[in-house]
Amino acid sequence: MPPNRRLAALTAVAVVATAGSLWFSLGLGLVPCLLCWYQRILMYPLVVVLGVAAVENRPGVWRTALPLSVLGTGVAAYHSYLQVASSSATTCTIDGGSCVTVQYALAGGLLTIPRLSLVAFTLLTVGLSVVARR
Repeated sequence: MPPNRRLAALTAVAVVATAGSLWFSLGLGLVPCLLCWYQRILMYPLVVVLGVAAVENRPGVWRTALPLSVLGTGVAAYHSYLQVASSSATTCTIDGGSCVTVQYALAGGLLTIPRLSLVAFTLLTVGLSVVARR
């Protein structure tokens, strides 16, 4: 597969993740916790960075995008871990709100918002690693 098609596919992943996060907050009225905000900060620029790289066919973009996706994977994995190993004392927001509260779950609780973010960041990390190797 040509690099610009890989980058276009990765852009689509970032767009879907960004649109999903906006739908959860603006469409459904869910308030993002602090870890959700960190994940957004790392995901939103990837839409523009990967989109421009796909249009201009710049596979070297992995140098910019991979650190964002790796950090996002780490934050999303930690957030998902907090949900699994939940403790009422675990907080991550300035106002003391809990990150472990599952505000919205899909597939019978299997897919939560942090897990959806983890899937997106993992796809981006793997895809950018493939771009970097080629």
